[in-house]
This record gives sequence, structure tokens and C-alpha cells, in this order.
Amino acid sequence: MHPVVIVPTFITSPRRRSEAKGIVANYDHTTDINQPGELERCLESLTGVEGIGVVLVLVVADHNIEAEANAKVRATVERFPDLDAIVVGQLELDLVRQRMQQLGIEGVTTQIGLRGYGAVRNMGLVLACALGFDAAVFIDDDEIIDDPAFLRKAMYGLGKLTKKGIPILAKTGYYLNDQGSYLSKWEDKWYNRFWQQGRAFNEWIRGAMQGPRISRSNHVCGGCLAVHKEAFKRLSFDPWIPRGEDLDYMLSLRMYGSDIWFDNQWQVRHLPPPSKSEGNRFRQDIFRWMYEHDKLEYSHSIIDLQKITPASLRPYPGPFLEKGLRRRIWITALLRSLGRPDKKAYRAAARVATGEATKYAHENCTKYFEFQYVWPDIMDALDSDKILTGAIVRSSLHGEDAAPAMADAHAARSIDPGMTSAIQLDMGDQ
Repeated sequence: MHPVVIVPTFITSPRRRSEAKGIVANYDHTTDINQPGELERCLESLTGVEGIGVVLVLVVADHNIEAEANAKVRATVERFPDLDAIVVGQLELDLVRQRMQQLGIEGVTTQIGLRGYGAVRNMGLVLACALGFDAAVFIDDDEIIDDPAFLRKAMYGLGKLTKKGIPILAKTGYYLNDQGSYLSKWEDKWYNRFWQQGRAFNEWIRGAMQGPRISRSNHVCGGCLAVHKEAFKRLSFDPWIPRGEDLDYMLSLRMYGSDIWFDNQWQVRHLPPPSKSEGNRFRQDIFRWMYEHDKLEYSHSIIDLQKITPASLRPYPGPFLEKGLRRRIWITALLRSLGRPDKKAYRAAARVATGEATKYAHENCTKYFEFQYVWPDIMDALDSDKILTGAIVRSSLHGEDAAPAMADAHAARSIDPGMTSAIQLDMGDQ
């Protein structure tokens, strides 16, 4: 197979408050523009991976520091001349959007871009498709790849059939934390009585680690995820989910008749920086789980989709999608405000559970299905697109504005009329 490795890196400005960036643009772990961050460590570890090919580094940055962030990442990448890395920032995003416009693809700037976890992953998939790769491997910039056989293990079984004849089109591995364990550091405390997420995850992964190498997964590590072209051409990530877009992708695949598989011999070391605010992270989790709950409920009304129930997702993540979710979240936020640091943020999170998060879920949980309807057409139009490929390579490797050359190439080339039929989707009023 011919895989591409995709590494998003999130850079923020210390001058902007995170609350001002919107629900989907609040990220778990970011690098201050003035700090070195973890990307260099990650790229260095990739140099030891056997058979490593092209690496796409997606630069996700606050609007006011996009140029500065892009220069910072380019400087980091240049320290590894043996690594075939392509930096993708705002300029490259503009090229993608220009090419889509030439092909009649309109109204998807929210869904494919460099803002929000889902949209960023979709950007990676679009580039993987346009550049002609047949698999995409996602890792995170705060990870270290210790295993030289990492990429070979990523491709193990991908595109093959199980003994029952089921195709393996997406697979995940697992994280090792700073203690070398794959278990969650969940604490059995009184304030977690109604939200035992870590315990449920640990129960699931213990079973998965004792099973066969490849088994059907109920969990996804977005920083250890391989997706076959047959899957990513057919299914996008959800750009409206605030976080947890990796697990959501598994649920979406299952809705549309496919699945993600777990490989218990494929892992990375996940060494994120300390969280600045555990209360704010729980706030994002509230938006995430309530959105996921409403999305699953809505999916039951769509005749062509497979019905997914919380009971089918036990021990994890089913209990966090059941009825009574809002009340459990609200109680947990209040209890943690009494027993944990960051009390103010937890109290704010409790208010969100019965207000803003409920509204966000109701207003947005249907949008993904509209976008998903046109995603395969978008990917077909961009598949192995030589014009976009040339523009991206020239722009990223040489720092040049390739837009005029791409426009000239487009004008000079005859395009299949079937590829240029307008693919339009305006989500603004929905």
C-alpha cells in the first residue's frame, strides 16, 4: 500500500482568550507561538520509522498568527531534511478551495479546512485523495513513535478481509501514557460517581488487549488511526463535533455499514503537555457527548442507516450516550466543582449542560448527514488531481503562491464535464 502520514499541529496566540474562538476551535493541547512545543520531538521520532514516505503537517493556528505559525512549523520541518514533509497552512488551504471552486464544489469551507478537529481531519483526507495515496495514517504532534515497524503495523490487515469476509477499511491502535500503560488514569473518587468514563474505557481495553490481534473496536485513538481509501472516499469526519471526532468517526462508519478495527500490537507513546484547565476540557466534553447523543438519536430516523444503540456500545462508550445524560453531566460538574481544582470552570460547565450545549446539539446534530451526502462526489472530483498536486507541492516546498499557475493549468486542460457538475451545500441556515 501507499500511505501518507498526517500530523495536525495546533498553534495558539497567548493574546487571545480560548472562549472567543468558538465551540469547535477549542483544542485539548495547543502550542504557544512563543514556545517550542512537541512537534519537533514527534518528527524526530518519525525519522526512525521504516518505510516512512510523505508526511503532511497541517498547521492549525489562530487567524492573527497564521503566517507566523506557518513559518514556525516550516523552520521545524527543515531541521529534518531526510523527512519528506509537506507543510500545509492557509496558503495551501486556499489552493484546495480554489481547485474545488474550479470543479464546481461550493459551500464546504466549514467542513473542510484548518479550524476544528473534524474539518482539519477532512482536510487531511482531501489531500490524501488528491495526492493519490491509498491510505491515510493520522498521528498527533504530542506523540512519539518508538517502533520502527510502526507504519508496517499500521498497514497490517488494512484493505484485507476478516475470516467472515468483512473488509478492514479503518483501524486504530492504542496509546501508552507517560507511565507506559494503556489504561486510563481514572480516579475512583466520590465526585466521579455519575461519570465513570475511565473505568468503562479500562474495562473495554483490557478485553481488547486479551483478544486476537485484530478485533472490532468500540474506541478510536485519533493519533493512531489508519483509514483505507475505500473508507475515506466514502465517509468524512464530522466537522460539528467539538472534540472526540475520532470516536465519532467509528460511530459514523458503523451507521453507514462499515466499522473500525482494533490492533492490539500497534501503539504510540502519547505525551501531551499538562492541561491548562481540566474544567474547560470537561466543558468541551459536555458539548461533545450531548452532541453525539442527539446525533445518534436523529440517525434513527434515517431509513438507510444502521441503527446504533447505547447498549450495543457497552462497556464503552455506551453508558455515556444513554438517557439521563444531561442530568448526569450536570451533577458531575457540580460535584467536581466541590472536590477538584478549577472550581470556577466546573461551575461554568454545569451551567453549559442545561443551556448552551443543549442548544448547540439541537441546532447542529443533523448537519453532518447533509454534508455526508455530497462527500463521495467531492472526493471523486479531487481523486489524484494533478493540478492540485502540483500546486500543493510547489507551494509547500518552495513557499510560492501557486494559485496563478494552477489557474493557468486548469484553463489549459479539458475537464470531464461529469466532474464539474456543481456540488453545492450551504449549511449556514440549517
